[in-house]
Amino acid sequence: MTLSLRGITRWSVKPAKNIETAITPAVNVLRGLAARATTPLLPDDYLKFLNPLWTARELRGEIVEVLRETADSATVTIKPGWGFSADYRPGQYVGIGLRVDGRWHWRSYSLTSVPLEDSKHITITVKATPEGFLSSHLVNGVEPGTIVRLATPKGDFALPDPPPQKIMFISAGSGITPLMAMLRSLTARGQSPDIVHLHSAPSADHVIFHDELRALEKRHPSYRLHLQLTETSGRLDFELLDDLVADWKQRPTWACGPTPMLDTVEKLWNDAERGENLHIERFTIDRTDKGGEGGTVSFAISDKSIEIDGATSLLEAGEKVGIQMPFGCRMGICQTCVLPLEAGHVRDFRSGREHGAGDRINTCVSTASGDCTLKI
Repeated sequence: MTLSLRGITRWSVKPAKNIETAITPAVNVLRGLAARATTPLLPDDYLKFLNPLWTARELRGEIVEVLRETADSATVTIKPGWGFSADYRPGQYVGIGLRVDGRWHWRSYSLTSVPLEDSKHITITVKATPEGFLSSHLVNGVEPGTIVRLATPKGDFALPDPPPQKIMFISAGSGITPLMAMLRSLTARGQSPDIVHLHSAPSADHVIFHDELRALEKRHPSYRLHLQLTETSGRLDFELLDDLVADWKQRPTWACGPTPMLDTVEKLWNDAERGENLHIERFTIDRTDKGGEGGTVSFAISDKSIEIDGATSLLEAGEKVGIQMPFGCRMGICQTCVLPLEAGHVRDFRSGREHGAGDRINTCVSTASGDCTLKI
């Protein structure tokens, strides 16, 4: 939010507030500005007093609106600051950093806005979950005017332009969000491929974008929506997929949702030798028995240590003892969190692969496999 003239004046005078002048109070404004000019700050430090989005040091954004979609989800509209490119691809995600109780929290969320349609705003649609601290805060607690940090949009789960003539979308719950960006982008481009969309949710009230999806189905005969409401009809049985979509093997498919559903879809496509047609987006790291057994993590430079179990990441371990660990997506994708392992062994949550001393590791998706040391 831009400071008022009074706010700028107070900021200017502050360094010289104890200097008396018999001429006019305006002199202290000049003195204060001179004091500011001689401090070891960069132009960014001055610009952000005028507008917190004016900075070249990092990408920032301002939350403009929070619009409730369902009882536990909301669309957050963000005005990006300098340096943010609106030329992302529908289906990609953006990193969001939010300061809560004096600490920065980062997560990645799929963009639900249309690239280049509104270069001044982007949207993410977030579903609050009991274990999701930041998602719950974005849905239930964040106020318009809040400044957030942004990461450049990333991800390979994206719709090509031009799109295939036939497409299948499979989603469940908040897995609808990247696919909504694709559907909106197709409409904005005036493209109407043949789309079959299978979406699962407990009830109609739980379907994010329910009214928009139904309206899209009415407007575009080329879009066919199958809503699987699990409270009344049970889960979608993929063994009956031939009955729902007879030509599914010929359709490039984008699937996003819970891990069990995606595992089923991936196996079905691979068994049918159609794996090259399947594009999957996994929102969470599935922490199964592939993790390590845990151990004591030591941070050599900070001279701190903590004992963790095999489900706690090295990044989380550092944060628990107050160490400012580098991170971005927290999913092992952006490579911001990569650090060399000084000693010991760690295990990657995703693959179960063990790493030893000297290896560069993703701290956000790795845990201790016995005692280990990071040089940070």
